[in-house]
Amino acid sequence: MKTHQYLRAAAALALSTLLLAGCEAPPPESVQLGYRGVGQEQVANPKTLAATVAANQVPAAQPAVPAGGPKAADVYENVQVLGDLSVGEFTRLMVAMTEWVSPEEGCNYCHVDEGFQYDTKYTKRVARVMTVMTQNANVAWGDHVGGAGVTCYTCHRGKNIPANVWATDPGQPHAPGVMTAGQNIASVTAAYSSLPNDPLTPYFDGDEEEARNLPWRVAGDTALPTGNRSSVKQTEWIYSLMMHMSDSLGVNCTYCHNTRAFYDWEQSSPARVKAWHGIRMVRDMNNNYVNETADWLPEHRKGPMGDPLKVNCATCHQGAYKPLLGANMVQDYPNLARYTLASKSEPVETETEADSDEAVDEASDLQDTVEEIIEEEMTTGE
Repeated sequence: MKTHQYLRAAAALALSTLLLAGCEAPPPESVQLGYRGVGQEQVANPKTLAATVAANQVPAAQPAVPAGGPKAADVYENVQVLGDLSVGEFTRLMVAMTEWVSPEEGCNYCHVDEGFQYDTKYTKRVARVMTVMTQNANVAWGDHVGGAGVTCYTCHRGKNIPANVWATDPGQPHAPGVMTAGQNIASVTAAYSSLPNDPLTPYFDGDEEEARNLPWRVAGDTALPTGNRSSVKQTEWIYSLMMHMSDSLGVNCTYCHNTRAFYDWEQSSPARVKAWHGIRMVRDMNNNYVNETADWLPEHRKGPMGDPLKVNCATCHQGAYKPLLGANMVQDYPNLARYTLASKSEPVETETEADSDEAVDEASDLQDTVEEIIEEEMTTGE
């Protein structure tokens, strides 16, 4: 009898140990983000926090150089963006950009041996666009990036292509006549939730006029449906976007919202205002810079629908509530925080980089079809 009781006790102890093994080891660390008593706090596991800190270290700045001396545009040929920097400043920034984007390939990632002035490689032209985009983010979008700013390293982290980029998702095959609304598909974008798997195309890849017509506010503000036609279907799209933002920053809803009143800006944290500007900044980056490369970017640098690989929240944040945990790199590279000499040149296609007109038209038509389907799914109530 006693043996039987001992066995039952041992089994219960083993089961309890197994269940507790799935719990996070105490004590967690928390930071209060809002008023006391409303639960607006960020909770972090010290073990995962240490890994986040290790992944967000910044490289040492290149040694400073005098700002005086001849200008780069007067010494070198075909300097279209950074021409008003001194030769020393220009060289220093080029060395830093090589470290940030192509540490293994070196200068040859963008340049050819025949001469650095030639635009033979598409990567050099991409670098120009990205440089101006970075400057614009620091100058025009201070309400989002102000204080720390951004550099090429913010997104690239030593890689040719940032780890987190996206393109329009063509969706999974399904039976004719079946409208899946992009749901029930394992999607990293929606944090593996049962929500529309591509909220980025409508919210991060349209102009401001298109964005105004999107279902941003999905909560009714009247007792009866008098004018507010938002349904559960539209709610799922904005929830899917929120899942992406939460996952990208490594935070939960209470980082921006007071959960007793999601709609109320006065009860929200300041981070919600930054997020408002951030959504518009990302849309500006994609529409006015990234998408401008579509006509001459090689096919292997595009998504399945023929659109360039674009920016989202995770591109910069990479799981941290602030990119690089708020480290200010731009203070060491002030020329990325102002507009420098720039001129827009026409793309010069080479035989290896040119896409056939037929392939471009086909990809464009296909993407238009996908975007029409997304728009129909978002605007049609259940």
